[in-house]
Amino acid sequence: MPTARELQPTSIRLKQIMLAFLRLGTTAFGGPAAHIAMMEEEFVRRRAWVSHAEFLDMLGASNLVPGPSSTEMAIHIGHQRSGWRGLVLAGVCFIVPAMLMVMAFAWAYLRFRSLPEIETGLYGVKPVIIAVILQAVWGLGRAALKDGFLIAVGLAATIAALGGTNVLVVLLGAGLIAMARPAVRESRSSGHAASLVALLPAGAALPAVIPISLWGLFLLFLKFGAVIFGSGYVLLAFLQADLVNRLHWLTQSQLLDAIAVGQVTPGPVFTTATFIGYLLGGIPGALVATVGIFVPGFLFVAGSRPLIPRIRKSRMAGAFLDGVNVGAVALMTAVTWQLGCAAVVDIPTAAIGAVSAIALIALRLNSVWLLAAGAFLGLAAQRFLGA
Repeated sequence: MPTARELQPTSIRLKQIMLAFLRLGTTAFGGPAAHIAMMEEEFVRRRAWVSHAEFLDMLGASNLVPGPSSTEMAIHIGHQRSGWRGLVLAGVCFIVPAMLMVMAFAWAYLRFRSLPEIETGLYGVKPVIIAVILQAVWGLGRAALKDGFLIAVGLAATIAALGGTNVLVVLLGAGLIAMARPAVRESRSSGHAASLVALLPAGAALPAVIPISLWGLFLLFLKFGAVIFGSGYVLLAFLQADLVNRLHWLTQSQLLDAIAVGQVTPGPVFTTATFIGYLLGGIPGALVATVGIFVPGFLFVAGSRPLIPRIRKSRMAGAFLDGVNVGAVALMTAVTWQLGCAAVVDIPTAAIGAVSAIALIALRLNSVWLLAAGAFLGLAAQRFLGA
C-alpha cells in the first residue's frame, strides 16, 4: 500500500523538492563527493524519499553516463519523488543558485580585476587551486588504478594526453581497451602502454577554429556535457584543450581564475561554464553555456532510468567505466601539469601550493579556507617582495 508520504498531493511534493534543492544548491560546498554525501543524509536518512538500495542504484547509473554526477543524482531523486516534473525541478533548483552566484563573481571579476589587490590575491589562490586538483587526482587515482593493467592504461593515456591527443580519444580509447581486457591478458605482448598509444593518435583533429558566438558557445558546452565522465574536474582538461589551446578564447590565467570561482561557490563544479560564458558573452553567454553543459545530464538521466537494473549488472559497462575513469585521471594529471606551470611561478607560489596539497590530502582541510588563506598569503608575499 502507498505510504502517507506517497499520497501527498503533487503540488506539495513539488514544493518540497523545490525548497530542498534550492537550499542544497545554496549551501553544498565541497565538490561532488560532499554533495552526494549531503543528499544521502537528507533524502535517504532524514526524509526517506529513497531507500539506501535505490540511492546506490542511482549513483551507479550516474557514474555510467557522462555529466556531473551530483547534479544527476539530484535529477534522479527528483524523478523518484515526483516523476518528470520533479526531475526537471530538482535539477534546475540545484543548479540555479550556484549559477547566479558565479555570474555575480564573473561581473565583479570583469569590473575589478584590474585593481592590484585582486591580482595579488589571485597570485596566492592559483597554487591552491593546483593543490585542490591534485587532491582530486589523488583520490580518483587510488580508486581507479586498481591493478597493474589499469596502471599501464593510465600511464599510456597520460603520455598521450601530454602529447596533445584529443581528450575524447583518450577517454574512449582507455574505455575500449579496458572492455577488451580478456583479450589483452591472453596476449603475450608486454606492450600494454604501446598498444594504447597506437590507438590514441596525437593531435586528433577537432573542428576548425570558429569565432565567438552564442551558438558556437552553446554547442561547445553541449559537447562537454555530453562526453565528460568522472569527476567534474575532468572538465578542466576539455577547457584547456578547446578554449585555451585550440580556440584561444581564454588565457591560461583566466582558466585558473574560472576554476577558483568554481571552488569558492557552492553547487556543481560545472558552473565554471557559467563564469566562462559570462567572460565570453556577458549574461547571454553565461546562460547558453550553463544550459549547454547541463542539458545532456537531464537527458541521460531520463534515458537511463528504465535501464538502471540492467546497467548495474553489466560486466561490459563496468569494464568500460573502469577504463574511462582511468582515462579521466590521466587527463586530469596532464592538465594539472599544464596549469601548474602557469600557477607556480616562484618560490612563494611553490610553497603555498605544497603546503596546500599536504593540508588537503593528509589533513583533509576544507578547500574554501585554504583558498582564503592563499589569497591572504599571496597579498602578504607580494607586499613583502615589493618592499
